[in-house]
Amino acid sequence: MKLLIAIHHRFELWQAPAWFAERLKREFPQLQIVQVTKYEQVASEIGDAEVLIGWSLRGEQFLQALKLRWIHSTAAAIHLLLSPELLASKVVVTNAREVHAPVVAEHILAVMHALAKRFPAAARYQQQRIWAQTQMWRQGLQEISGSTLGLVGLGSIGGETARRALGVGMRVFAMREHPEKASDVAERIFGPEQLDEMLGESDFVALAAPLTPRTEHIINEQRLAKMKPSSYLINVSRGPLIDDAALIAALRQKKIAGAALDVFSEEPLPADSPYWSLENCLVTPHTAAITDRMWERHYALFTDNLRHYMAGQPLRGIVNTQQGY
Repeated sequence: MKLLIAIHHRFELWQAPAWFAERLKREFPQLQIVQVTKYEQVASEIGDAEVLIGWSLRGEQFLQALKLRWIHSTAAAIHLLLSPELLASKVVVTNAREVHAPVVAEHILAVMHALAKRFPAAARYQQQRIWAQTQMWRQGLQEISGSTLGLVGLGSIGGETARRALGVGMRVFAMREHPEKASDVAERIFGPEQLDEMLGESDFVALAAPLTPRTEHIINEQRLAKMKPSSYLINVSRGPLIDDAALIAALRQKKIAGAALDVFSEEPLPADSPYWSLENCLVTPHTAAITDRMWERHYALFTDNLRHYMAGQPLRGIVNTQQGY
């Protein structure tokens, strides 16, 4: 059985480290394991691969994969895999939501505290050597406890975030595609048609939904107008969930208190993006899921699933490709 590792990315941190394939070869000597690091190398190797580790695959490449049975994405998002060719097939897709969910949830909690306590402003005052106690008090220093978090999406990341938010005394609301599903972490569950209502009742709104045709620009001018002037928007999902022009205008006009953005429609974020200079916008460079233990966690999840696959047992983290998550 051939296992192809095709995690190609211009940024080194998203590529599997060299030890990943070497450890797999030692632990699973019965497998043929091949690793490629460039997109153009996929075509020559995928034809006889039964298992693929990767987060993107074009339709024409998929058609070359005559023996492919399982794709494991090292990302939580799978939209770059979902070609019409794959959707028409019976290939199983799993993702790494178990790897990313706890770390991204920590990030959401961290930026909520940073926004509430005005840490970005404090850092700017520090650079100017200004003791800005009065200025920061007038800007408004908030408490996390007792405030309401509205989650757009209640999957692995949303669920982990909700549990942590409850631990610091927050109320948790959530919008999910299927509101009829029970939840032990959200006080109230809203359906997609009730999103405006949830936005109006939330002090923090965190986007943790997958990118699908239904969620693209789910935050737009009309939705931003439903949010409280004192509320904050957080995005750790994918940039296109937000209409950038609408959010930039809302931040400039102080229609909401601020935003913390980790993902963007164009990455790296261009140097001329207004997000960089907006004082009420906290920009992080797509680092919410990054941790020094990230690839160890990837290895543990994948190898556990690989043993299940080889034994004909159910896999963890199976994705519904028709729904996109």
